[in-house]
Amino acid sequence: MEIELKLLLAPQDVPRLRAHPLLAQYAQGEPQLLRMHDIYVDTPDLQLCRQQAGLRVRQVDGRWVQTLKAGGTVSGGLHSRHEWEGEVPGPQPDLAALDAAIGRKQPIRALLRQDGIRDALRPVFTTRMERTVWQLRTPQGDEIECVLDQGVIESGADGADSVVRTVPVSEIELELKQGQAASLFDVALALLQDVPLQLGHMSKAERGYRLAASHPLQAVKAQPLALDAAMSVEQVFLAIAGNCLEQVSGNQDGVAGGEDVESVHQMRVGLRRLRSALGMFKSLLALPDALKGELEWLGGALGEARDWDVLAGNTLAQLDGEAQADAAALAEAAHAQARLKHEQAAQAVTSARYTACMLGLQRWLQARAWRDNCSVRQLRRLDARVSPFARATLRKDQRRLMKRGKGLLHATPPQRHRVRIAAKKTRYATEFFASLFAGRAVKPYVGRLSALQDELGWLNDVQVADRLLQQLPEVQADQAGQLDQSTQDGLRLHAAFVRGYLAARAQAQGSDGRMHKAWRRFKAARLPA
Repeated sequence: MEIELKLLLAPQDVPRLRAHPLLAQYAQGEPQLLRMHDIYVDTPDLQLCRQQAGLRVRQVDGRWVQTLKAGGTVSGGLHSRHEWEGEVPGPQPDLAALDAAIGRKQPIRALLRQDGIRDALRPVFTTRMERTVWQLRTPQGDEIECVLDQGVIESGADGADSVVRTVPVSEIELELKQGQAASLFDVALALLQDVPLQLGHMSKAERGYRLAASHPLQAVKAQPLALDAAMSVEQVFLAIAGNCLEQVSGNQDGVAGGEDVESVHQMRVGLRRLRSALGMFKSLLALPDALKGELEWLGGALGEARDWDVLAGNTLAQLDGEAQADAAALAEAAHAQARLKHEQAAQAVTSARYTACMLGLQRWLQARAWRDNCSVRQLRRLDARVSPFARATLRKDQRRLMKRGKGLLHATPPQRHRVRIAAKKTRYATEFFASLFAGRAVKPYVGRLSALQDELGWLNDVQVADRLLQQLPEVQADQAGQLDQSTQDGLRLHAAFVRGYLAARAQAQGSDGRMHKAWRRFKAARLPA
C-alpha cells in the first residue's frame, strides 16, 4: 500500500522549496535528478479509470517500468493506494507480469484478465516531468521520499485526437517509505512555514483522465461507510473521520473554482458531518482548541456562501403570486452577493491557512494524539468493540431529539432550530453506523428523519432569508460602490414585502399539518439499535 501526501506549489516558489533548511537537515545525500516520460494506457471507454485504477509505463534513465495503482482513498491530501510495479522491455505493458503480482482478491485482476480489456488498451495521455528526489530521514527515524515534479500532462498528441490539450504540473509528493504516517504531516507543516502550498486532491492520473475525457469537475457526496462489528470504537472513529475528510477534500477543487454551488454545499456538508462525529466521540477524545477554531473559520466561510446560494437560487426563485415581482427584483442583488461569497470561499480553500488546518487534522488523526490525554477508562472504551457504543449513541441522540421536539408545533424559531440541529445529528449518527444494523431497520428511520428535516429546513431557510434580506440593501450598496437613494429605497421596499410574505407563508406551513405529520411519523419510527 502506497501512502503519500500531495502538495501543489507555484513554479515561482520552487527556489524557496529547494533552499528550505529542512531538506538540508533531513536529506540523506544529494538529491537525485531525473527526466521521466510516462504513457498511461486504458480502453477507449476508460474501463480502468472507471474502476479507479491507473496503468502507466514509464521511461526513466533508459529503463521502462510499468506501474498499476488501484483502489485506496484520498483524505485531506493523503493518498493511500495499492501499487504494483516492475520492469518491462519497452513502452507496452506486460499484463502477464501484472497478473502474477496482483493478489487474487483484487477486483482489478479480474478486469485485466478480460480479453476485451487486454486487447483494447491504448495510450490515453502522457506526462513529461523533471523530477528531483530527496531521501529524508527524520530525527524519529521515519524514512520519507520527497519528490518535486515539474512538467506537463498532454492528451491528443498520438494523432487519435485532433486537439492537443495540456495542463502544467508543479507539485510535491511526500511518500512514506518506513515509519509513521504522521511524520508526513510534520514535514509538510514545516515546509508550509516558508513555502506557500496547497493540498493536492487529484493524482497525475486523475488529472490526465480529466484532460483526456474533458470531464468537468463534479461535486463529491458522502460515500457509504462499511463498518464491521468487530472494529473498536477508535477504529470506527478513524473510519468516520476519514470518510468526512474525503468529502471535504473531494470538493476542494470545485470550491476553489469560485462558481460551483453544489461543491460548496457538499464541502460544507462534509465539514458538518465531521464536526458532528467529533461531538459523538467527545467523551473519549477531544480535538485541540486551535483546530476546533480553524474548523469553525472554514465552516463560516462556506456557510456564508451557502446561505446566499439558498436565498438567491431556492427561496426567492420558488416564490410566486404577488411576491414574484418583488422576489425577481431582489434576485439579481442576492446572486451578486452569492458570487462574492463564493470568491471568498475560494480564497479560503486555496489559502495556507486551509492547508495548515487540513494537515493539522490529518496529523492529529494519524498520530492518534488524543491518547496522550486519555484516562485508563477512556482507553478501555476506545479499544472496546463498537456495537455497544453505537447503540448507546443512537439511543442518546433519539432521547435528545424527542425532548427538544415535545413542543415543536408551538415552538419559536430558535426552538425549532434546536430541533432541526438535533434531527440532523441523529441522522448523521444513524448513517455513520448504518452498516452495523439491518438495512430494513435503518432505511425507514432515516427516511422519516429526512422528512422531518425537510419541513424544519424550509422554516430555517425563511429565518436565514429574513436576516439576509435585512442586510441586502446595505451590502449591495457596499459592493456596488454607490447606489442612488431611490434604488436603495426600492430594494428596502422589495425586501420588506418579501420578508412579510415569507413570514406569513412560514406561519401557514407551521399550522397546515405537514410538520405535525412528519413529527408523528418520526415518533412512531423504530430505532435501528
